[in-house]
Order: sequence, then structure tokens, then C-alpha cells
Amino acid sequence: MTPDPETMPNTTISFDNRVTEALGTRYPIVQAPMGWIARSQLASAVSNAGGLGIIETSSGELDTIKAEIAKMRDLTDQPFGVNIAQAFVRDPSIADFVIDQGVRFVTTSAGSPTRYTETLKAAGLTVFHVVPTLAGAMKAVDAGVDGLIVEGGEGGGFKNPDPVASMVLLPLVRSKVSVPIVAAGGIVDGASMAAAFALGAEGVQLGTRMVSAAESPVHDHWKQAIIEAAETDTVMLNQRHSPALRALKTDRSTGLQFAEHNVFGDFGDPQSLYFGGDMEGCIALTGQVAGRIDRVEPVAEILERCVTEFGDVLDAMADRYLRG
Repeated sequence: MTPDPETMPNTTISFDNRVTEALGTRYPIVQAPMGWIARSQLASAVSNAGGLGIIETSSGELDTIKAEIAKMRDLTDQPFGVNIAQAFVRDPSIADFVIDQGVRFVTTSAGSPTRYTETLKAAGLTVFHVVPTLAGAMKAVDAGVDGLIVEGGEGGGFKNPDPVASMVLLPLVRSKVSVPIVAAGGIVDGASMAAAFALGAEGVQLGTRMVSAAESPVHDHWKQAIIEAAETDTVMLNQRHSPALRALKTDRSTGLQFAEHNVFGDFGDPQSLYFGGDMEGCIALTGQVAGRIDRVEPVAEILERCVTEFGDVLDAMADRYLRG
């Protein structure tokens, strides 16, 4: 769906920083690599709107992923990337698989940054690693990554068992490293994007906001559950194990909240939730920012509004505190 230029904000802000340089994009906005969701339908919409669409590998369906990457080249002529979720992709040749697809940007997550960084960079790819702690950030920088995705514990999906909020984690990591940072967790609009930049980021990643976007392939039941959720309607699971995960409150997830065992055995059938709409069929990975999402919107409108509001927030703060 193409936004109506008559109703869209007039975006005048221009980004030129290390993240846009690394991504090759107009905006320093990255779409999170959600399993089964981050495929060509959603990722191409993000890339066409000026951000960076990411294709997932965490589903482990590499033949399908290869086909999705081919579809991307039919759907967009803009840059896009691939994520390697190490804990969920057991194929030891995954780095070579990604290199063979001809992409130039990759994010690595859910594992050690030392495992694939050297191989990927030797092939000419730009590598950003996802980190939930300062220790993880330092290890990734030592491994030679080009940048970091610093992920606060308020975000949805797979998390550190001891989650740290972005308000603490971002400035902490920024004070210790010099590489560019993309902020993830709690990002939904221009105000949260501006806050992330104030804390040291040069880009942002959107996850739950993209799950609920018009081009997201997930069932409307999940999108509607996000829209109806309060900021308190997520739960942290599996904190006695690793990775932990943040999910929408349902009977399934609340019943597992205090489980002693590893709850991945109770994860359920992703297909039944993602595409069948059964909210009890699977754990619905969702961030706290669901409490700030009140409607389904096309990706292009989400990105344009985010960028416009980002500029408006900076202008308003400067007017109030610097020019007054």
C-alpha cells in the first residue's frame, strides 16, 4: 500500500551518519529479524520505504529463506540484509549460505560474535551483532564487528535472563565503545527514536511495531492483540534458562511464567499462531511497546511518521531549552 502524499507529513530531515552509511539506506531504521515474519513481504516494504528490511534465518527453513531472498530482488532494488540467529540455526555452513546469497549486510545474534564475524567480514559483508549487556558489547567489538544492535530487555522475543532496560544499557554501552549503535527495544515512533539517539544510538530497530504493520504476514488476531495490549501485558519467561523471552500475556504464557523447566518445549506451533490466529497455539513474542501501538499502519507511513516526529521532537526541545 502506497501512502497518500496529500495526507503524509512533509519529511525534511536528512540523515547522514555511520548507520545509514553502513546500511546504504535513506533512514537509519532496521526491521527486526522475527522468525517466519521477517520475510520478503515485510522486508521489501521496509526497504522500499527507506529503512533496511531483514530476512530471518531463525526458522531454520533455509530452502525457503533462499527463495525469500530471491523474491526480495524482485520486490525491491533497495538494500536489505539477513540475520543469523545462531542458537536456532544449527547448520554449520550458515555463514557460507548467507555469503552465497550476495547480501552485503548481516546481523548476528543469539550466540558468540566470534563464531562468524571473521568469515563474514573476509567476504566483504558488514556485520552488526546483537547484544543485551555491556560484556556482550565488549566481546563483539573485540571480535571485530562493524557495529552493534543494543537490545534492551523491554523488547519482545529472545532476551538475556537478566534483562537491562534501554535507558540504562544504551548510554552504558555508548560510553565504552566507539562503533555505531542501533538501539532496539521500546522503539515505536519519533519520540522513542530521538530518545535512543540522545542515549548514544545512531539508528533504531523496530520489532513489535513491524509485527503489527499492514504488510506483516501474521494473522490479524495477533495484530489486534497488540493493539489492545496495555504496557503491562507482556511477561518474561524462561529466566532460569537461556535465552529468556518476552511474550504477550496469554493463558499459555502466564501459565509458564514461573516454570522451573526450560519452556522452549512448551513453545507451541508457530504456524498456528502466526498464520492461523490461534493466540493459545504458540507463545506470542511481543515487546512492552505494544502498549503504545493503537492501530495497524502501512510500513511506509510508520517510517515516514517516525522520521518526521524525530525532527519535530528535536526542534521542540531546542526551541524550549536552547533558544528560549
